[in-house]
Amino acid sequence: MRDVRLDNLTELATASFEGLTDARRRELVTRLVQVLHAYAKDVRLTHAEWRGAIAFLHRMAAISSEERSEFTLLSDVVGLSSLVDLLGSSPGATPGSVLGPFHTVGSPWLPNPADLVRDNGGEVVRLRGRVCGTDGAPLPEATLDLWQNAANGLYWQVDPTQPRDNLRCQLRVEAQGAFEIRTIRPVPYQIPTDGPVWQDLVEPAGRTAWRPAHYHLIVSAPGHRTLVTELFDADDPWLERDAVFGVREALVGRYENGPDGPVMQLEFRLAPA
Repeated sequence: MRDVRLDNLTELATASFEGLTDARRRELVTRLVQVLHAYAKDVRLTHAEWRGAIAFLHRMAAISSEERSEFTLLSDVVGLSSLVDLLGSSPGATPGSVLGPFHTVGSPWLPNPADLVRDNGGEVVRLRGRVCGTDGAPLPEATLDLWQNAANGLYWQVDPTQPRDNLRCQLRVEAQGAFEIRTIRPVPYQIPTDGPVWQDLVEPAGRTAWRPAHYHLIVSAPGHRTLVTELFDADDPWLERDAVFGVREALVGRYENGPDGPVMQLEFRLAPA
């Protein structure tokens, strides 16, 4: 590579990764190199703009931790997370939606029915439903991982007044795929506005920081594709302007009056693996 030129650099950089033994990884890396080079050529990227982008990534890394991912937030606000969810959707299955920056591995396992209310303020509600396959047959070995915000709009990771793992749990369904969770009604909230994703990118574009009220869920079952999704409130005023493009019509539910207070009935359908 003694003669690297504008007309051969992309080819040389792409070829340098041909030694990757995993075919899919090789495809991902080489196509990324090609797309990045094409982008830089198309916009005629300057040194100052390149340095600014690197500095932006450094600021993202500085604010990220095991509890909070500014990189996930970036993926969310540019629609990449939502795009990956839609690309991975299967016919007949519940659609996916964004993971968000506040999922943590290892939420406590609770018995089913589960109770998350504890000392939390807010309106007490119940989620009742079942997990099944795309054919409607119950999946008795399914598990749920749920997390949500508190009545002040905050997740525990950014609110030192909340105990660790507040308003989140994992549970196993019953024999017919049924589950019930007693919790509080989530509220709309803003994506984090104290980091570079908001300050350098979203706010300057004049966009909203608001997300409609929702629950996050990961639904799994042996032999089936894991579903990462959200559940929204039909009465929420921000459904039409979600900052991270996560709303799907099939994921909008409505609370109904029940003998124990408001209840939302759910059904999650998982596609075969």
